Amino acid sequence: MKQQNFVNVERSLADLLGTQYLESVCQAHDFLWDNTDTSLPAMIHQKQSFLPKTMPHKMACILNRVGTQVIKQPLKKTVAGAGAAKFSQALNAHAAPLSARGCYRIGEDGRLYLVAMSEHYHTPLGHAFPGYKLVDVARKLGIPNATHNNTRGTITRLLEEELIRTANGLEPSDRDGLQAVLNKKNDMRIVNRVLNLETGSLAVEAALKMILARFFRIQDGMPAPKYDGRIPVILVMGDDDGGFQANYHGTTVLTQMMRGMWPDIYRDMDEKGLWKVVPIRPNCKSDLDRAFAEYENDKYKIAGFFHEIIMMNYGGKRLTKDFLKYAHQLCDQHDAPTVVDEIQSCMWAPELYLFREYELSPTFVTIGKGFPGGEYPASRVLFSAAMDTMPQFGALVTNGQEELASLAYLITMAWAQANASVTRELGVYYEQRLTNFAAKYPQAIDAVEGWGHMTTLCFSDLQTAKTFVATLNQNGLDVSAQIYKANCPPVMLTKLPLIADQQIIDYVLDQMEEAMQGLLSH
Repeated sequence: MKQQNFVNVERSLADLLGTQYLESVCQAHDFLWDNTDTSLPAMIHQKQSFLPKTMPHKMACILNRVGTQVIKQPLKKTVAGAGAAKFSQALNAHAAPLSARGCYRIGEDGRLYLVAMSEHYHTPLGHAFPGYKLVDVARKLGIPNATHNNTRGTITRLLEEELIRTANGLEPSDRDGLQAVLNKKNDMRIVNRVLNLETGSLAVEAALKMILARFFRIQDGMPAPKYDGRIPVILVMGDDDGGFQANYHGTTVLTQMMRGMWPDIYRDMDEKGLWKVVPIRPNCKSDLDRAFAEYENDKYKIAGFFHEIIMMNYGGKRLTKDFLKYAHQLCDQHDAPTVVDEIQSCMWAPELYLFREYELSPTFVTIGKGFPGGEYPASRVLFSAAMDTMPQFGALVTNGQEELASLAYLITMAWAQANASVTRELGVYYEQRLTNFAAKYPQAIDAVEGWGHMTTLCFSDLQTAKTFVATLNQNGLDVSAQIYKANCPPVMLTKLPLIADQQIIDYVLDQMEEAMQGLLSH
């Protein structure tokens, strides 16, 4: 592969938000602060380099220090905290951050770590991404972060339009096309509404609420729903044996039931005919056929189909385009909404959303984590106006409308769109290198799953996976082993930041090669 250079995006606040809005912001600032800052008007037009060449150069220069102690005074005495028991058991305080930049983090132990999982999926542009300095400029202008559903600010409303534009594959200049999409009322295959929330869990639950509202009234005084009297059946992705635990759609009670938790409550609800959850084995069309044949009748109704595209909580298993297009076609034929959960995959796809790579037209898309780049917790539900039936308090979250969080979204999106061709090629390169690596060691690795930067290795046995990952961790590579799920092959999960260039990818593979050689030599 020929070395690819990232496009150095340069934007000002005026480029992102418009001069007219910012001039009003400056006047409001002048009124509230008596000491008028004469530099503010110039500040809104000052361009910020999102990823200057000096930053990749710095990252390259310290690559050989990964895994070593790089500061003289590591934190030797620290606090224990007051975490819940299970969280405390899992804590690796030595790797907790003292400082971080780009693809690196220096832990409390003073060692340099390469964040090969993007801090569990929410720093696609690494740490201290220079583009986010525009957030600091916005704060100097007095633009508040805190607002409310009833006072959603200009930045948040601008972001809502930008999300709908990109989700529908429209060009930035196509205002007429965007307006035509926004005007659609009854097409469940077009997303043209946005709910602003805080976490991915709330985003998925909001989609579930809108689906259940077709079977049950949300509050007294509302008319009978469309499928009143029929039992809603939620289709979810199961494991290879047809169990529930392979999917993951958040930590609210109902979505946890969808993956087999709260079994006693679920059993009571199922027996009383309140709802039913049916798992579909990955890439198994016959399970889909069976579910629609069994649950499309006077008693039951397929209420919706929830799925990720890369099942990062089940070995990174990748659902095929053929399977998902078939599933969506069945749902379209039976008036069943589709929910694409992109909380983990969003931003790692060149078009920002992986569902566009798959040529899907979902009813709901949930996004979060990667879009605000780790700067803020901020999730969104993109959904069809045909499902826009909830009352105002149906999914209200006071902090979901944060203006600076919305600005972080716009900054991340601007860089990612400008570098789509570069990150696509790097993702293909990384996946191919891991595929070649796995083929070289068939005695240890059974398969390669995932997609692009979020590619996983499936090991032949548990102990090999644990030893391999532990070796990489000891050498400063922050990767993890998924070894805790029933009926899931032991895997190593990775998710490289989008700013990881070929040199970093090659370094990661060199470390894997060294770790495997050491493992097999014993």
